[in-house]
Amino acid sequence: MKKYLVIAFALYLQPSFSQQLNIPQPSPLQTVKQNFGLSFIEISYSRPGVKNRKVFGDLVPYNQVWRTGANAATTITFGDEVTVNGVKIAPGKYGLLSIPGEKEWTIIISKQTDVTGPEAYKQDQDVVRVNVKPLSLSMPVETFTISIDDIKNNSCKIALIWDKVYVPFEVTTEVDSKVMKQIENVMLKDNKPYYSAANYYYENNKDLNQALEWVNKAVEMNPNSQPWVHTLKTKILAKLGRKEEARAAAQNAIRIAQSTKFPEFVKQNEEILKTLK
Repeated sequence: MKKYLVIAFALYLQPSFSQQLNIPQPSPLQTVKQNFGLSFIEISYSRPGVKNRKVFGDLVPYNQVWRTGANAATTITFGDEVTVNGVKIAPGKYGLLSIPGEKEWTIIISKQTDVTGPEAYKQDQDVVRVNVKPLSLSMPVETFTISIDDIKNNSCKIALIWDKVYVPFEVTTEVDSKVMKQIENVMLKDNKPYYSAANYYYENNKDLNQALEWVNKAVEMNPNSQPWVHTLKTKILAKLGRKEEARAAAQNAIRIAQSTKFPEFVKQNEEILKTLK
């Protein structure tokens, strides 16, 4: 009798033991977090494979809401206010849905973060809809991918990529007014970030004379080190058209870069010198 009880108990426990088996996910989860603007974008989604199947128009039907991945709903989180298709989107977590079409896709950012099938989708919860022309890839991509590419200070592209289809849409954010406000505030305090402020002005075509004033103060703080600061001074003077001063600044920056063993700044200044002839 005891023997049968042991067997029965083992059979009873078998399902719970089998749940502990660790095997690869057929559509593994991925979370992508990308710094963007002054904040970030984070996307969480599952990645199915083609696996010798016909994807769009079959596995993923045309003209139906798709969760844009597998398993759980795909979500996108914006750490700061962004704009998509002219619509401002507040910081927060949203659902990322799509409606694939043979000639046009609809990208949907929704208040719903739990949509896994067309029956759960509610159009009145849309935050924004974007119509996008799909592009054809010359080489197939086996695993479904959502990428964040072409990243600039205030814009990036989010792309859905699978099989031979590439579907991008643009996200923008306001950066300049926020940075300018920061600069205005920090320049009234101690420990002023002269180099960072000068570099922002240089990179964004602001008042170059103000940028030069700030970089000169940064140079005064480190007259024989930090060749990147001296290189920025060279760049600003060159951009202002003050060639003689730019040449002198470049030679000084090269000397400092050599002594501190930063060959990349030697090269940068040598390249600038070639443009000043």
